[in-house]
Amino acid sequence: MTNVINVDTFLAALDSYDWRNVQPNSRGRLNASSPFGLRADQTPSFSVIVDPDSPDFGCWRDSGANNPEFARGGPIKLYAFLRNITYEEAREELTTGEITEDGPPKLRVKLIPPGPPPKPQPIDIAAYKAEAVPYLTERGISPEVQRMFDCGFDAAKNAVVMPWHDPDGAPINAKWRATWSKVFFYAKGGAPVRNMIYGIHLVYSRRIERAIIVESETDAMYLWSNGYPAIAVGGSTFTDIQAEMLRMSPAQAIVIGTDNDAAGEKLREEVAAKMRGYCELYDVRWPIPAKDANDVRDEIALRRAVKSAIRRNIFTLAQHSIDTYRHMM
Repeated sequence: MTNVINVDTFLAALDSYDWRNVQPNSRGRLNASSPFGLRADQTPSFSVIVDPDSPDFGCWRDSGANNPEFARGGPIKLYAFLRNITYEEAREELTTGEITEDGPPKLRVKLIPPGPPPKPQPIDIAAYKAEAVPYLTERGISPEVQRMFDCGFDAAKNAVVMPWHDPDGAPINAKWRATWSKVFFYAKGGAPVRNMIYGIHLVYSRRIERAIIVESETDAMYLWSNGYPAIAVGGSTFTDIQAEMLRMSPAQAIVIGTDNDAAGEKLREEVAAKMRGYCELYDVRWPIPAKDANDVRDEIALRRAVKSAIRRNIFTLAQHSIDTYRHMM
């Protein structure tokens, strides 16, 4: 089988990433600074094969890696990182068969039993719980909020552990975020990120009626630390399953506070489109040069930004029907 990896999907993920120090004329390779943030000087140490005709298409290496796990790998691991999703989700999006980091692709027939998919099972996070993690505290996230989200620390991997909960409060996935780089990964076998919202269990249990929706876990916890209930989608997409989960919640007003970049603007419009008619919608803009909520370390500036959130125009399905009827007259 020669076309296991969906070339267009993989290249689209590469194109949408904000690469730094890209070297031109690399002849079938993308050479740039590491996306994992492994080098302080950001020397172009990362290389990925982008020639679709190459048998090694999508394979990459990082000569500046200080961790063997991120020195080289295949397309699925890289795609999962760039899309901020689990390895299992990346494999599903990219392949028609099965491919591993160590071997050639193999075709596999998957027999799906009838009925709904099995409910994700809780994962064990007891070994990682901590009173406070310095990495998060230094980012303005209070120890109280860290405990509220069941955050912890994995000493063996030198990584923060941030559990994701279902609406009932059960931890059904967790994100490991390295303290020494941008490297992250999710719990093996955890629920797909596209089916979850970070912090949604607090919206349900506390009957929160107004919440700010952001992209990352740290953004959400930072806002909570400053008194603003917040949830995160974990990336730059807002799926139908996430939208339905939010529609069924007690939230009556959603303040959209995505990142100050192109991906953030796209996500902002996705949230607005899928939540329009279900709750009040507001836009909050983080003051430049801040990229996201966690970058706004000035408490006064943060409060001013949230207070200045602008209500979106109300556009109901009924109004849409009226407008459509008028155009037909």
